[in-house]
Amino acid sequence: MQFEKDMESEFRELFLATRQFLLSFEGVEETKKPRITTYADKNGGICHMRTTKKGVDIGFLKGARIPDSFGYLTGKTKKMRVYAITELQEDVLGYYVAESLKLNSEQ
Repeated sequence: MQFEKDMESEFRELFLATRQFLLSFEGVEETKKPRITTYADKNGGICHMRTTKKGVDIGFLKGARIPDSFGYLTGKTKKMRVYAITELQEDVLGYYVAESLKLNSEQ
């Protein structure tokens, strides 16, 4: 499972801190899948996360619809955008999570 790989990564501590921050949002639940760890609330998916060779990637499932005030989201798919991190910036991540929760509630 990817979660076990994340626990063996040199970015384990960053992954765990980010995981704890994501789970601090009310109603957010984690699902450990074979290829990725996902986060969702009762209204749908928010993001997925995994370690990489350079840090941690957080893929926002509705990222293309998030107003990217910080300019950190990358990708060109119709829906998803990725926020790649090497350190946890709670203000930035909190903004992206809050926007994702807002989009979920509008469905």
